[in-house]
Amino acid sequence: MSTATPARAPHSDVPAGHKPAEGRVGTGLFDPGQLVRSLPDAFRKLDPRVMVKSPVMFVVWIGSVLTTVFSFQHPGDWFGWTISAWLWLTVVFANLAEAVAEGRGKAQADTLRRAKTDTVARRLVTDGSEERVPGTALTIGDLVVCEAGDTIPGDGDVVEGVASVDESAITGESAPVIRESGGDRSAVTGGTKVLSDRIVVKITTRPGETFIDRMIALVEGAARQKTPNEIALNILLASLTIVFLLACATLPPLADYAGTHLTMVVLVALLVCLIPTTIGALLSAIGIAGMDRLVQRNVLALSGRAVEAAGDVSTLLLDKTGTITLGNRRAAEFVPVAGTTEAEVADAAQLSSLADETPEGRSVVVLAKERYGLRERHQGELTGAEWIAFTARTRMSGVDVEGRKVRKGAAGSVIAWVKERGGTVAEDAGPLADRISGAGGTPLLVAVEDARGARVLGVIHLKDVVKEGMRERFDELRRMGIRTVMITGDNPLTAKAIAEEAGVDDFLAEATPED
Repeated sequence: MSTATPARAPHSDVPAGHKPAEGRVGTGLFDPGQLVRSLPDAFRKLDPRVMVKSPVMFVVWIGSVLTTVFSFQHPGDWFGWTISAWLWLTVVFANLAEAVAEGRGKAQADTLRRAKTDTVARRLVTDGSEERVPGTALTIGDLVVCEAGDTIPGDGDVVEGVASVDESAITGESAPVIRESGGDRSAVTGGTKVLSDRIVVKITTRPGETFIDRMIALVEGAARQKTPNEIALNILLASLTIVFLLACATLPPLADYAGTHLTMVVLVALLVCLIPTTIGALLSAIGIAGMDRLVQRNVLALSGRAVEAAGDVSTLLLDKTGTITLGNRRAAEFVPVAGTTEAEVADAAQLSSLADETPEGRSVVVLAKERYGLRERHQGELTGAEWIAFTARTRMSGVDVEGRKVRKGAAGSVIAWVKERGGTVAEDAGPLADRISGAGGTPLLVAVEDARGARVLGVIHLKDVVKEGMRERFDELRRMGIRTVMITGDNPLTAKAIAEEAGVDDFLAEATPED
């Protein structure tokens, strides 16, 4: 059942869209805030049980302790204090690089954890009233109410109502999906967003076992791993350290024989200069630098092992939504039926989309404005208009104004609306919709009822818009010997069309998060 409310269009001014800024993105790996947050962890890593894992830096740590003790014994020896300060700075710097790497994973997990704990659920109680509780307090069997704009607080099944749900954060599917009670379309996932209507969800997972909880566990488990080359280099550095340690141990007797006294500070300073201290201290920093360079090019690496493996990549798996495409379906063209002009379809499509707050609805308004120069109507120009908002039940939006009714929506819904009013459906409306579907797009029919009766005016072609320059980039990857595969939750027909347009080598359609 449609809802008609005399009001102005929900969005009176839709931006014409803007091209995303090109170039490298900013990085948070070396920003001052990240360094300050990681500094306490760097000092905690001064624990000898942690330092012993890196033989070179453990030797430097021991040297730092010895020179500090010697400096306290001889307070006036500024040379000793200077050497001690430099050695401690060296050890802390090496630990700081490692702490920054580990802090990135903790920050990502904390962000997900906040999203989970900040969600408020409207739980139904036995008398039918609602109570607001944290999403983390829900247990199996609880009933929660979700309306348009609400975030579903936990994994469960719809037991009442039908709604349009945005699952792009989970599946990558740009188009909203219909979730309703009964059948195989009743399951919903915590963290997804209700776009229209009202549903009652029965929670089916225990606290700590939801999809978001699994994502947190995955991120926290992505600890920095040493690469094979890094392990081999550590063995080499440890061997060199032992050699130079033995060499320095022989110097005091030789110095005494020559009549020269070598202090502990001098011996430690000499040892630290001889052993590969710089390489040992920079190993973690080198890994961070590699991860930083990838982040600047929009590639997230969770470990130094991933950076090293990047040189051996032969196949690149890419999510469609937001990576290959812009993220939402957009209106690409207005296709009129026989006896109707594109201008008529554009005018009716724009009118019927003013009450549609979905990204698709806004794109229709933008296309009509940019391609056909149609200025968007305002409240003063549409006095007495009744806006028909999009709902999951009607699957239509529109407006009743100036003696005519305009509707836009799914083909089946619009055709049923026209026939209910005794109108006729153009013979080429069905073939036009089938052609758009066959090309991987989504057809939306536009209809009007006026003095001439109810009739279909044409079809709006919605499509996933491939980002500019993607085909050229995939061609470059192909020349490098890298095969590209697109992964999407779309149906095979749509996936095939997007894959051909983008120029990827292969695609995987109807992919679930587990896939």
